[in-house]
Amino acid sequence: MSNAVSGLPVGRGLLYLIVAGAAWGTAGAAASLVYRTSDMGPVALSFWRCALGLVLLYAARLLSRRPRGTTTEPLRRRLLRAGATGIGLAVFQTAYFAAVSATGLAVATVVTLGAGPVLIALGARLTLGERLGRGGLAAVAGALAGLVVLVLGGGDATVDPRGVALALLSAAGYSTMTLLTRRWGRDGATDASGTTMGAFAVTSLVLLPLAAVEGLLPHTDRPGALLFLVLYVASVPTALAYGLYFAGAAVVRSATVSVIMLLEPVSAAVLAVALLGERLTAATLVGTLLMLGSVAGLAAGEARAARSGRPEPEAVPV
Repeated sequence: MSNAVSGLPVGRGLLYLIVAGAAWGTAGAAASLVYRTSDMGPVALSFWRCALGLVLLYAARLLSRRPRGTTTEPLRRRLLRAGATGIGLAVFQTAYFAAVSATGLAVATVVTLGAGPVLIALGARLTLGERLGRGGLAAVAGALAGLVVLVLGGGDATVDPRGVALALLSAAGYSTMTLLTRRWGRDGATDASGTTMGAFAVTSLVLLPLAAVEGLLPHTDRPGALLFLVLYVASVPTALAYGLYFAGAAVVRSATVSVIMLLEPVSAAVLAVALLGERLTAATLVGTLLMLGSVAGLAAGEARAARSGRPEPEAVPV
């Protein structure tokens, strides 16, 4: 199950992506607690999570030893990778926050996360030659259906054209980041830690002026709790999750990556029920089961294809 280019086993890459998707889902709950304990805005929180995540990754890199035989990429390629992934990440996060403000959380989430797999599947077919088989198409359809049921099941949704456009822009940023990571993973040995650090550095620079306008230093009556929450957001759903994401996305097919990362709203829904006191509705249960089943089926197909040496199971044009 090893990827011939990067050396990371495909099975381990799938595990990395599953953990990353679940960790991303905890960011929403942590962010809601940040907003309850302070007046920090979403752009400022996004800036601090990337800036502090960069510091944490750099410290971890200093403490760890570079494995023997690791090749050093040319400076030009490292800068290109950092710039492209950083701008994609900045567009992804900032446009999503703006979409939530314009059209609400439910519609913004469905459009952003729902358009992502479609754009990625088309982009992977056109630029990487990756094809979805019939099973893959069914898994994507099931995952998107589960996402709609999970997020819109309550029926409290309003649609604003400007918000939908911003959500599509967010999906485009996420899709570009995923496709580039996959292409670079095919082309040569990748350094997931270096890619993540470069992306965080560029994203922090892009978000800094916007965060300064919004207010970098929040007011709070509970500074200890706020510091803990911000450090959690910077470490688990940011430094850890994005490091795992960039490593896994380099060896797993792009469409599979996009569906696995739909675990984020599943994780968020489970936390909302378990920790925040929200009711377990039929829509939450049905949507969660649909998405988990789709993720499991697509991941199993990816693992079988890797074991058999076939790059694409049931390859048919999309």
